[in-house]
Parts: sequence; C-alpha cells; structure tokens
Amino acid sequence: MKQWNTWGVVIASGLLIIASWLTGSDLLMIAAAAVAGYRIAISAYQALRIKTISIDLLVIVAAVGALFIHNYWESAAVTFLFALGGALERATLNRTRQALSDLVDAAPETATVLRDGEPQTVEVWELVPGDTVLIRNGEQVPVDGTVVSGHGGVDEASITGESVPAEKAEGVEVFAGTWLRSGVLRVKAVGIGADTALARIIHRVEDAQDAKARTQTFMEKFSRYYTPGVMLTALIIGLLTRNVELALTLLVIGCPGALVISIPVSIVAGIGRSARDGVLIKGGEYLETAARVSAVVMDKTGTLTNGRPELTDVVVLDDAWSEDQVLALAARAETASEHPLAEAIIRGAEQRQLAVAMVERAEPVTGKGIRADVDGHTVTVGSADLLDHTPDNERILALNAAGKTAMFVGVDGRAVGIVAVADTIRDDAPAAIQALHDSGIKVVMATGDARRVAESVATELGVDEVHAELLPEDKLTLVEALQRQGHTVAMVGDGVNDTPALAQADIGVAMGAAGSPAAIETADIALMADRLPRLPYALGLARRTVNTMRLNIAIALLTVAVLLAGVLFGGVTMAIGMLVHEASVLLVILIAMLLLRPTLKENRQTTTQHHEPADALAS
Repeated sequence: MKQWNTWGVVIASGLLIIASWLTGSDLLMIAAAAVAGYRIAISAYQALRIKTISIDLLVIVAAVGALFIHNYWESAAVTFLFALGGALERATLNRTRQALSDLVDAAPETATVLRDGEPQTVEVWELVPGDTVLIRNGEQVPVDGTVVSGHGGVDEASITGESVPAEKAEGVEVFAGTWLRSGVLRVKAVGIGADTALARIIHRVEDAQDAKARTQTFMEKFSRYYTPGVMLTALIIGLLTRNVELALTLLVIGCPGALVISIPVSIVAGIGRSARDGVLIKGGEYLETAARVSAVVMDKTGTLTNGRPELTDVVVLDDAWSEDQVLALAARAETASEHPLAEAIIRGAEQRQLAVAMVERAEPVTGKGIRADVDGHTVTVGSADLLDHTPDNERILALNAAGKTAMFVGVDGRAVGIVAVADTIRDDAPAAIQALHDSGIKVVMATGDARRVAESVATELGVDEVHAELLPEDKLTLVEALQRQGHTVAMVGDGVNDTPALAQADIGVAMGAAGSPAAIETADIALMADRLPRLPYALGLARRTVNTMRLNIAIALLTVAVLLAGVLFGGVTMAIGMLVHEASVLLVILIAMLLLRPTLKENRQTTTQHHEPADALAS
C-alpha cells in the first residue's frame, strides 16, 4: 500500500506539471512541487528531529528556494524527479531482497499428520515434536525430521541450493520448506516452525543483509559531515556570488544519494544471491573479509576426504585365489570385528555383490588383527604376526607408503592376499582445490593424521602445504603464522578439533551446515550443502560483491564531480542536476542487481543419502 501511495504522488505531480505546461499556469506548477515535495519535507523534518541533516533537506531547501525566486518549473522538476527516483529505488531495492522473501514464502503452513493411524490436515503450529507426518509426491515438507518409512526424491534447493533432488530413505534427515518430487514419506517431526533449519536461515539472512560492512559504516560517517558541508558550501557561494540559483543548484548536485546507497545495495544483493545458492554469509563485514582471503586452511578428514575408511585395494598373493575370493574371506572374518576398518572391508565386499555370511567363531588379536574359522579354514586379517610363514612385505609397504592401511589376508597360516583401506578423497575436492588456485588462493592442509597419509592426500590434490600430526593448539599456531605472513585466512573445519583455529581465523567456514543449528548461527560462512566447491564460489562471490561496491562508489563520486564542473562552467540547472543524480542512483542499484544473476554451475548426478555410521579415521 505504501508503495502505491508513493507512485500515486509521482503520478499526481507529473500530471500537474503536464497540465501547467498546457495551460501556462504557475499555480499548477507550484501545486506539482507541493504534491511531490510534501513527503520529502516530512522525511527531512523527521531526520532533523534526531539531529541529522539528510539528503531530503537539501532537496526541500533547493525546491523552496526556487519558489522564492519564482523559478516554479525548477522547483516542480526537482521534487518530481526526486520522488520518481525514490519510487524506482524502492522498487529495485525490493528486487535485491527477493531472496529473503523467497525463503519466507517457502515456509509451509499446513501438514498432514497421522493421528490414531488416520491422516489429518492441520496448521503447522499445531504439530508437536514426535508427531508422524505424511508427505505425498508433490507436497511440501512441513517439518525438520527423520524419515521413518518410505523413500523418495526431495528437492532441497531452498535449503542447500542443490538443483538435483536428494534421495531420502529410512533414517535420513529432511528439512521444512523442501519439496517431495517422487515417492511417499513418513517423517517423525523433530523441528517445527521457528525451530527448523529454514527458520534459522531466514533469521540469519535478515541479520546478514542488515549488518553493515566497514566501508558502509565509514561512508555513513562521511555523509554525516558531507551533507552539512554541502549546505555550508552552497550558502557561502551564494553569499559571495549573490547568485541564489547557483547556490540552490549546488545543493541539488551535491546530494550524496548514489554514494550512500552504493554499498548497502551491493551487500544485500550479494548476500541474497549466496543464500539462494545455499551459502550463508554472516554479514557485510564478513563478506568484505572473505573477499580478501588469500589462504585457506583445511582439515583433511571429512573436508578433503569422505571422512570414513573405504576399501581401496585387493591384491592377490597366491594364484590359487581370485580377488573376489580373497575379499570374501576377509569380509567374512571381519563380521566378528567391531573395528572401523572392518566395516570398510565388508562394505567393499557388498559393493561387489559378494556373499558375506557371519562367522560363528572368531578371535580378535589385540594390536594385530582378527582370526576366524571360515568354511573349515583358519582365516586371519591383519599384520604378518598372524601368519606362520613370513610373506613378502614389499607390496604392503608400498600401499602403506601411499597413505593406505594394508592388511594381510591369510588362510591356514599362509598369506593369500592383501586388502587395503583408506579415507578416500572426495569426488569434488580436486575441482575445489583447482578453483581456489585459479583465484590465487593458497591451500594448506592441517590434520592430526599420520604424516604419510596426509602427504599422500596432499600430493594427489596438489595442496600447497601439508601439516600433519597436529593437535588443536598446533592448528591455532598455524593460522597465526599465516596471518603474520600477511595472509587473510579462512579456516574450514569440523568445529570440534578445530574450534581454536576457527576462532582465530579471519573467516570460519562450516560445511554441510543444514543439519547443524550451531553451525548456521556461529560460522562466518555456512555452506548448507556438504559440497566443497561451494567454498571457492563463496569467496568468488564475495570478491565480485566488493568489486561492485568499489565500482558504484567510483560512479557516485564521478557523477558529483561532473555535475560540479557543469555548474561551475555553466549548462547544468537544478532540474538537470536532479535528473543526473537520480540516474546515478538507479545505475548503481542496477549494477548491484547484476550480482543476483545465477553463476553457480555444478554438474552432478542425483544425490543418494543413506543412514550409515559415520566412522572416520582420526583427523
């Protein structure tokens, strides 16, 4: 309604100006100035009440002064153009905040809950944690919760920015505001209303878009002195030249509108774009800092690697056995083990569709491995100490040197093969590291893992520096050392072992934050999806936003300089000055809106999520 009132003022004053031209009536021109100017006058008065000399005051003084010297056209033109510019500014600024309104619109209002086995449609606020919610194909997920039955593909773009639906099955998390695109799910409600990931994201984006960057704070302080300075300068020049029209024109061209709006509109657009792509930036100050990042410190486990051991190699040492037979023996023996590496071997066998039956008798040997009875044979998996005959260690040493944990598979005391496991490198890590390098950013790995393992991963990825066998305080020392070298440091970690280093870093980054309320609230940059390439994207967007801010500031200053030269050398009137001023304001807004264009490109297949133990090698 307020926006329609604003446009009503613009239209009414514009019609009065046209009528004045047609009739030659000065009264209609004065009326046009009054209609367009009364809202500007109210804003100027409200600013004066809090001891602020605003741009509105400059415009009103110029418009009233023009009336006193009988320059009615200039008065009407200045107020009309200022009102028109203000209406256009609000319309375009609303466009930059569209990401936030889109998130608000994504919030569900109703849900189908199962009560006594019967589906009932209720308002979301009527749900309580523990309710079972039924979600059919094409419906919106109304709560954060865990799938208790069913399976389907969920479009999580509103939360993670992922364009491909994620497959959901029993035990997997779902988030309010997402959409079920296939299948049927029954979900146990965990988070409802304000206690959902969507609500936390909306809150975070609201705060971030309003949070001021250091440059913006400086500009606002500057404008507090600049605007009174313009009025004083115009007064002095008017007294010295006795040219009232020149003084009034200086008031108009001196309006710092484009300068004041150039930074906040860029920040709002940049943060809004990143939120749409599943990247939450804490505010303008953090966005500016992210644009200066020159070094990224990454934990290894779960960041550069998948965070759990996987089967990588099966080596046959006895030609009487095949790879599948060696792996099947090892997997069956490991069914009696609770070691994290045992699960990797069993998963590897199952992925090859090998039968993995439980063994009845097994004996874990502390520090060496496991011994089990398999089909009448004694099968061992572990070190050479479990074997009767000393095997050739060259193969196993080569695997260990490559950062893998290798184990002999023995049958009745003789080695028949080797199985090796490792925390494998994430599929998206090489592309992410390359993108950081392309941006001139140094990549440093910091891990508590063994040096040979860390160096193997670092070599494969092309990491610039590797620091292994670190304690949490060692990672803190590493970040401090990089900062002393002049680097602006971003730290990517799991928030547990890395807490001291994350706190010391200039920018702390959390990955896969959608399911972590603490990460959303505390991280300087929260990557909602567990996608490493979002990091170089976020840093690149920060740089583009800061470059846009600088360009807009330059345009604003150049506009004032050109108009000032035009006034001093003749040719620029109040109306022309206001027209150029408002055009510059709209130009900086439109340039900022270019940040809203989608630039994130990821070629991915459908994401499948399974509920499995997250056993991982120590980081």
